[in-house]
Amino acid sequence: MRHYLQLLFFGFLVTSQFALGASTQSSDDTHEYFLSNGLKLIIREDHRAPTVAHMVWYRAGSMDEFNGTTGVAHVLEHMMFKGTDKIKAGEFSRLVAAEGGRENAFTSRDYTAFFQQVEKSKLNKVMELEADRMVNLNFDDAEFTKEIQVVMEERRLRTEDNPDSLLNESLMATAFMSSPYRHPVIGWMNDLINMKASDARQWYQHWYAPNNATVVISGDVDPEQIHRLVEKYYGGIQAHALPVRKPQLEPEQKGVKQVHVKAPADGAQLVMAWKVPHLQPDDINNDEPYALELLAAVLDGYDNARLNRELVKQERLADNVDAQYDMISRGPALFIVGADLAKGKTVAQAEAGIRKALAEVANKGVLDSELKRIQTRLLSNQVYKRDSIFGQAMEIGGFEMAGFSWKDLDTVLERMQKITPVQVQAVAKKYLLDTTLTIAILDPQARQSTKAEAQK
Repeated sequence: MRHYLQLLFFGFLVTSQFALGASTQSSDDTHEYFLSNGLKLIIREDHRAPTVAHMVWYRAGSMDEFNGTTGVAHVLEHMMFKGTDKIKAGEFSRLVAAEGGRENAFTSRDYTAFFQQVEKSKLNKVMELEADRMVNLNFDDAEFTKEIQVVMEERRLRTEDNPDSLLNESLMATAFMSSPYRHPVIGWMNDLINMKASDARQWYQHWYAPNNATVVISGDVDPEQIHRLVEKYYGGIQAHALPVRKPQLEPEQKGVKQVHVKAPADGAQLVMAWKVPHLQPDDINNDEPYALELLAAVLDGYDNARLNRELVKQERLADNVDAQYDMISRGPALFIVGADLAKGKTVAQAEAGIRKALAEVANKGVLDSELKRIQTRLLSNQVYKRDSIFGQAMEIGGFEMAGFSWKDLDTVLERMQKITPVQVQAVAKKYLLDTTLTIAILDPQARQSTKAEAQK
């Protein structure tokens, strides 16, 4: 569970002097280019150390999947390391390591991304490798058959043998009826069992194209020099038509939903999730998502935040408690409060404690000093995040994939600083209602080893 400010994407403002050009847009340290094949390039200069982060973000994640092939975005991420016409299977990682770099990839509901972090003179090599697999990926059925077994084992370890993940998976599948957010990123096991190599190849052919990609480079670089390098390696790749994304809107919820999950675990858990709005790229001045973000921070933004103080320290109903809200996403948002119950406490007691804490905010509001402290922490966190070139590239890429521009980040932070206690109280009162609530309960079962020991 998370115990920090839910402010992932506010990491790289500070400057607001934009110099707009015909084909490029720049701030003092951030530069944007578009290649003729549709690829978007964003370069963040940071000259404090001779290192570079190179990322390729594809705007295709699990929310673009359909029943029967859930998990294919993540499976394709695995297959991207299986070689091209030039690079043998497994060679990609070895070559990056030979350059002294580190690399990896990740898939989310909204996107799939690949990155390398290297000494700046090695950027040329990793860019050549990444551009090659954007268009020349080549794997056979035997490699797919082996890799899908790896993915299924990953699902067993990370979800089926993990009570937290099982509970979260059931929560999402219950909260959403139609939205593809109801599917786990790793996919349902039955879909993985029945997935074919052709499913992964089709996903690659559909979504892996320069006109569906954003390259983000941060570090000790010269923007114009890097622009020419990107043109050299990515500029010759042909764009192609992308599949049409049809709306998959979630029907209106009419009342409380509830799901119980029985799984081996040390203790019971309770998660309460409300459907709430998220920030829209064409409505960035809407204050409600900012107020919800700050409400989550009021409840769980620091050690003595309300939920931790009241449910853990004072009433001892829970060992851990948290509040989560992701303001930036392509799909629908949930405002989530979760608790790991203290020994001897019931789900009903924990739910009553959470409802009491939320009602206090809705009925009495928050203190101006309380909100100011959180807003100050937010500003401090942005300064600290700039210590990492990797973190800066992550924030730029994530923000872009949700449909925003890196240039919107100034506005986002400015709006966040202007939110008042009255607005935080208002969203608590307006949105944390039973009509949009989904409750997920983990009913802990004895672990196998515990059963065996008890029978001795």
